[in-house]
Amino acid sequence: MKRILVTGFLFLLFASCGKEENFVPDYPVRYDVTLQEFSIYAKNNVLLVPNQGVAGLMIVKSPTGAYLAFDRCSTVNPEKACAVTPDDSGFTATDPCSGGKFLLLDGSPQKYPAERALKKYAVVISGITLSVRN
Repeated sequence: MKRILVTGFLFLLFASCGKEENFVPDYPVRYDVTLQEFSIYAKNNVLLVPNQGVAGLMIVKSPTGAYLAFDRCSTVNPEKACAVTPDDSGFTATDPCSGGKFLLLDGSPQKYPAERALKKYAVVISGITLSVRN
């Protein structure tokens, strides 16, 4: 009986040690922009920032005035680093590689094959500066 329990425990231990697939890797993100620059360069309250994170950043000003930041790397096939593109409405973004759609109010998936939310980054406003960090 002991042997069966030990064998079962070892099986569960090794079976659960698999590598998680389809996740956006962690890259250091340190980006600052003034609120004035954001309002000048943002289109439909979405500012696209290249060369940050995996596939660039998307900083979004929500209808309530809060700022959110997401990595543009789609969670559908993150190994391809396909950058999602904000739609003209400013409320959703589409993965041009898979057709998956994400809500920019929280990054949640809205259309299959998207099943995981976009990777979020912390946003802090200090005076007139908006800072994105992870």
